[in-house]
Amino acid sequence: MSQDPPTLDPTATPSPSAPAEAPPSFVKLAMRNMVKKGGKSLFHFSLTVTALLSLLVGLAYLTR
Repeated sequence: MSQDPPTLDPTATPSPSAPAEAPPSFVKLAMRNMVKKGGKSLFHFSLTVTALLSLLVGLAYLTR
């Protein structure tokens, strides 16, 4: 009695023990969160950019 190797059937459904999908990455979760909270995220982003630019301009002024 010979045993045939298992064939890969693309129409076969995966077993319940197989993971359906890898968990989403942190970047994907952050982007989803930004889309969900659009206004607050844009405000925090602009505040961060303003603070960093102010810091860089202040350091450039002090070290001239």
